[in-house]
Amino acid sequence: MNRKQFLILLLAVAVLGGAGLAVFWKGLSGYQESGAKIGAKVLPNLKAADAAVIHIKDAKNDLTLESKKGSWSVKERGGYPADVGEVSELLAKLVEAKVVQAESVGPSLYSRIDLNEPGKGEGAGTLVELKDKAGAQIAKLIFGKVVLKKDPGNPLPNAVNGVPAGRYLLAPGKTPQVVVVSDPFANVEARAGRFLAKNFFKVDRVKSLSAGEGKDQWKISRELEYSQWQFAAGGGRLDPSAAVSAANALGQLAFSDVATDAKIEGGGVQTIVAETFDDLTYTIKLSKQKSGDDYLMNVVLTGTPPKTRAPEKDEKPDEIKRRAEEYAKTLKGLEARVEFEKILGQWTYVVAAKSLEPILKSREQLVVQPRKPGDDKGGPPPGFPPGMMPGMPR
Repeated sequence: MNRKQFLILLLAVAVLGGAGLAVFWKGLSGYQESGAKIGAKVLPNLKAADAAVIHIKDAKNDLTLESKKGSWSVKERGGYPADVGEVSELLAKLVEAKVVQAESVGPSLYSRIDLNEPGKGEGAGTLVELKDKAGAQIAKLIFGKVVLKKDPGNPLPNAVNGVPAGRYLLAPGKTPQVVVVSDPFANVEARAGRFLAKNFFKVDRVKSLSAGEGKDQWKISRELEYSQWQFAAGGGRLDPSAAVSAANALGQLAFSDVATDAKIEGGGVQTIVAETFDDLTYTIKLSKQKSGDDYLMNVVLTGTPPKTRAPEKDEKPDEIKRRAEEYAKTLKGLEARVEFEKILGQWTYVVAAKSLEPILKSREQLVVQPRKPGDDKGGPPPGFPPGMMPGMPR
């Protein structure tokens, strides 16, 4: 190669290198303009304290969370209190969300990764819009498909992707950019039940419990908190385990949603009344939903906890003093709980039928069933073949 050919080759390399460098810087400036620079925050100017409204919308549902007087509520559920933990977690994730990958995807391909705005065609994503106290928009994002990765706990080469590792996101900017963030944002969904406050009625220290209608009506009671349950009006021997299960079910009440457009009325309404050792009375109304097996439920709490504890029969002086001091320490918490539960009584809830089964038993189901012929005490335990006893060779 002569000197002239070498100089021509060197010039060509310089030209190609300069063109590549120009393309690189052009692409980098595009990332910076759209906020899609790798490692950069998706919403660099967002402050959680500035958000007063969170609007979440998908192809089927519309949800609005509102902050008023320092507390969050769910607009579509009649202003029911929102779960502060869920709201705080969502805002914190939005503030900290960072770009881990930028994609060159145009609007014509948004449907493939569910990034179309809800109501604007197939492949709709989930819209998240934040507003301040004045109602001005401070952020708008569209979340698309979840990015899956191979399960690290499955070393087999044919293992399929199945572990959520991130999510496609249409990031804001002069030119919206498709990016991937490292968090799958599982709590970005327009389902009201997810954001409703989970604090609910806690019916404990039950003294008497009644339920059923007509001939199936029953009432059970106990003299002391740790006494044996009995039928209040006699009539059969009460199954202790059934009574305990019914009382425990009241202490574990939970709901899946709040019904704002449904009423508990008609001939199928069931009433449950629970009186506690704290002088509280819970009156529970139930009716089946028009579709499905779940129940609509309303709970009205009446009564006021006593200011002092009444000693139980045969308590010794030192026990009376110690338990009185313990009661005084817990009284403020009990009074606050009662005040909160009385507020909860203004709503109607959706409750799973399975959780209410122990309470909705008929009187006959609460009675100890007579032994059937052949159920001898000397017979083999369950699981042993007829004629066999433990320890005998099989």
